[in-house]
Amino acid sequence: MKPSRDYLLTIDLAHPPRPPARVEADLEAMLLKVRSSSQHRVIKVIHGYGSHGRGGSTRETARDWAYNFRRRLRAVIHGENYTFFDDDTQKMRDECGKIDDSDLNAANPGITILWVK
Repeated sequence: MKPSRDYLLTIDLAHPPRPPARVEADLEAMLLKVRSSSQHRVIKVIHGYGSHGRGGSTRETARDWAYNFRRRLRAVIHGENYTFFDDDTQKMRDECGKIDDSDLNAANPGITILWVK
């Protein structure tokens, strides 16, 4: 399969910081955009990890939102699990295409990958 970035959209929720309701609204809008697209299948959510090293409110909001909408997603891959050794990551890359992504294998808790149905 030819490497492609066409299936991946990135949303940065961490810069600038925003309130939880705005985070949820932005995620919902991105989900609708991807679901109506013929080529996009994956959302890379940049939510940051928090300035105190224990996870921030944007991260919690984004991951809680993903859990609540899990029926509309094929997989939710936390950045710290986004590796060649993760089953969901491999299935997604096999089906959608293999791309060079600097966060792959980086154990980055500041991102979450949403594979949309």
